[in-house]
Amino acid sequence: MAIQSIRLFGDPVLTTKASPVEVFDKELRTLVSDLTETMKNAPGAGLAAPQIGVSLRVFVWDVDDQLGHLINPTLDLSDELQDGEEGCLSFPELRYETPRAMRVVAKGFNMHGEPITVEGTEFLARALQHETDHLNGILFIDRMSREIKEDLRPDLDALREETKLDEREVRC
Repeated sequence: MAIQSIRLFGDPVLTTKASPVEVFDKELRTLVSDLTETMKNAPGAGLAAPQIGVSLRVFVWDVDDQLGHLINPTLDLSDELQDGEEGCLSFPELRYETPRAMRVVAKGFNMHGEPITVEGTEFLARALQHETDHLNGILFIDRMSREIKEDLRPDLDALREETKLDEREVRC
């Protein structure tokens, strides 16, 4: 297990659709472990593999004392919506109102390749949707109204510039 660096807004891996997991092996179990440790260290309520630079359809969550992971998820969303503040570890210290479905049924696999189903409402439903969006290259800001995006443009521009500086440091 190892704590990994979390990729920030502006990193192309965050807007790229992740590949399905095809092999359920020790390497995958290590990834789930690393995601969990990194999420808890951050701290956060969820973390998707692309957020640590791994373009695979895997995420973890820790909501209401329920720790879990899901691989190759599909979601069935309720028609009923919820409004609420949402944040993201790839957007440090930024939190904004983001509409989401109130209830979710998520289907996928555990790290051993066994099928699992997770049902969630309210905050768990929000977390499952948010992390699945990461796997599809969708960021929570993509769910916001145009007006809210305009209001947060200075924050996003600053974060994007910080990410570019970090990339330059890595290349040197």
